[in-house]
Amino acid sequence: MAQYKIPNTDLETSRIAFGTWHLGGSWDNAPLTDDLTQRADDLIHVAVDNGINLIDLADIYTRGKSDEVVGTVIKNDPSIREKVILQAKTGIVLPDELYTGSIPHYDFSYENITSKVETTLQRLNTDYVDLLLLHRPDPLVEPDEVARAFNDLQSSGKVRYFGVSNHTWAQIELLKKSVEQPLVINQLELNVIHNDLINDGILSNMTSNTYTGARATLEYCRLKDMMIQAWSPLANGQIFNPADDAPNNIKNTSHVLGELAGKYNTNKAAIALAWLLRHPAQIQPILGTMKAYRIPESMEADKIDLTRLEWYQLLATANGAGIP
Repeated sequence: MAQYKIPNTDLETSRIAFGTWHLGGSWDNAPLTDDLTQRADDLIHVAVDNGINLIDLADIYTRGKSDEVVGTVIKNDPSIREKVILQAKTGIVLPDELYTGSIPHYDFSYENITSKVETTLQRLNTDYVDLLLLHRPDPLVEPDEVARAFNDLQSSGKVRYFGVSNHTWAQIELLKKSVEQPLVINQLELNVIHNDLINDGILSNMTSNTYTGARATLEYCRLKDMMIQAWSPLANGQIFNPADDAPNNIKNTSHVLGELAGKYNTNKAAIALAWLLRHPAQIQPILGTMKAYRIPESMEADKIDLTRLEWYQLLATANGAGIP
């Protein structure tokens, strides 16, 4: 698989990453089972064997069990650690995490960031992660607190590089007011259906534009040499077999994906991923499948170079209103 150089790092990563959102099974306190451990082992080894070398994690995924099961895979096969880039995320506090009845919220305090990283390292059976992202923006963020946490984590060797997830350009600029390290990644929801980040640049001067998202975040990341990672790159699977009551744009997008899959002798998932890879921002989709056979199917995207017309055909179909 072709690779990307993550800006301002010495890391070279596969164009497609593997995500662990559901890798630990249920989102409760049920213990890991042998079946879940075996599934994780199979998935990670298949991913690595197919050229994937970035594993995306978060301390909240299945309430920590996703980290834990990856740690078990590493413990059973230590060679895996040197083959992969481990990317952790932190900053979300789950419901009931502090005490029974406590609500979910965000926490970018020094204490929370550093303590959560310590827990992540213990779960992963490693003494460092290559990347740490702030998971979702904390309205109560104090950039000096984040900077102190990042400095301590980097100087202690526990985190090599830093980034963010789901952040607007202005929120990133606010962090950079204090943070000394380059923020090298912004992980954002992006797929052919959820394409606001791309449409923003097209519709920004349209009087009919009702999009109220963050202006120019995609362009900002390109200007500032931040890698863009796409979470939910396959739109949670809704573009493959749309329900009877699905919106027409989703049904039509599924149809076009099928036509292009036939043309390129591949599958719909590979075309949907190739649509992201075709963008010059060097977007890295994070594949979240829990079925090992879908990994090599998805990797076919690396060999597909959609034409400009095909790329726009998918965008127009997904929008349901053509291109202005």
